Amino acid sequence: MAENPLNTKSEADGFATLSVEGKSYDFPVIRGVAGDKAFDIKDLRARTGYVTLDEGFGNTASCESKITYIDGERGKLFYRGIPIEQLAENSTFIETAYLVIYGHLPSRRQMSDFSQRVLRNAYLHESMMHFFDGGFPFSSHPMAILSALLNSLGCYYPNMATNEREHDLEHFDDAAALLLSKVRTIVAMSYRMKNGLPLIYPKRDLGYSQNFLHMMFSEPYHEYYPHDDITKALDLILLLHADHEQNCSTSTVRMVASSGANLFASVSAGVCALWGPLHGGANTQVIKMLEEIHRSGDDGTKAIEAAKSGKRRLMGFGHRIYKTYDPRSVILKEAAKRVLRVVKSDDPILDIAQRLADKARDDDYFIERNLYPNVDFYSGIIMKAIGMPTDMFTAMFAIGRMPGWIAHWKEVAERVKGRITRPRQIYQGEMGASYTPPFDD
Repeated sequence: MAENPLNTKSEADGFATLSVEGKSYDFPVIRGVAGDKAFDIKDLRARTGYVTLDEGFGNTASCESKITYIDGERGKLFYRGIPIEQLAENSTFIETAYLVIYGHLPSRRQMSDFSQRVLRNAYLHESMMHFFDGGFPFSSHPMAILSALLNSLGCYYPNMATNEREHDLEHFDDAAALLLSKVRTIVAMSYRMKNGLPLIYPKRDLGYSQNFLHMMFSEPYHEYYPHDDITKALDLILLLHADHEQNCSTSTVRMVASSGANLFASVSAGVCALWGPLHGGANTQVIKMLEEIHRSGDDGTKAIEAAKSGKRRLMGFGHRIYKTYDPRSVILKEAAKRVLRVVKSDDPILDIAQRLADKARDDDYFIERNLYPNVDFYSGIIMKAIGMPTDMFTAMFAIGRMPGWIAHWKEVAERVKGRITRPRQIYQGEMGASYTPPFDD
């Protein structure tokens, strides 16, 4: 079994002393079970009159969580204490979703019940179908549609979206399965609408990822049956994106949840945060970069040299959190190879991608700087190879991240004495201004 740092016991708490204006204040030291440390400063302002300034919250722990742990220095990722490598090899997206949401792997009966609950909820309420028949312009971005319809689900299932915490938690199991199932249906139908294709309904006899591909690519008289390696690669992409600690979209979900908002409203907000190109749009930027390299007549060689001289940035290389390598990219790299063998693509974009990846693996410049291809690089390649348009990439990310968002909403909702999120600021605007009545020009 792979090393699991979450098996270690928490260290005893200590204190950190802050000296300010001639006075000293002791603040508790909080130690996580994996060795991460924090100063507990929730009463800092009340005691000292000061707050901390941490733009982007890169040094601020906004919560204590039991869901996911990342060891960026060693390139390790754990869901509920289980190494991502073990889950990628042995689990499925739906089983991993159960683990992330409920905190443990399911028994056979629990897995069967959960799978059936997800399967039964694949269909959208028929009165929602008009959204795909003139309700949105064909030019609508899939993420705009997804955010709107996830929030709208609370209108169609009002008993699960009351904004009354205890009541919403009583219906949590149904709401979680419903969201996991319908998110892929909404994404698939937004693709069909955008491309002027007839809507394809889900089938009861297909697995999660296979059903999604069926709704995406089948025709009325021609069923799409993906190769097993394609289905497995898609399921793997979703599994590897199920959660990733307190990233922008997850923190957004938790912030909205802290106000008492229901699960549907909270994950809808998460979609909006994920939409940004600095977050969920990263794999889209990878394909755009590869297309730009191809249009310039370069096979990737010039782009590599430009990156080494500091004249351009290679999208999809390195990671803000992982300082050695992204463990998810190692897993997806092999899946990408299998998919490319299946599709036998002669797409020059994919050839350029392979050349960049090979160079990063062997070139000292990339090795010394830990500029390895990350999960966005390989997920972008896989999705392009199986025919997914780039404007769908971020929506695919949202499907994968749904278990994590649901789990974090639950973690916030179950904290009886949880506080609403309300950061402070350091005001740097004008002072001493006064009101003057309007005057004629």
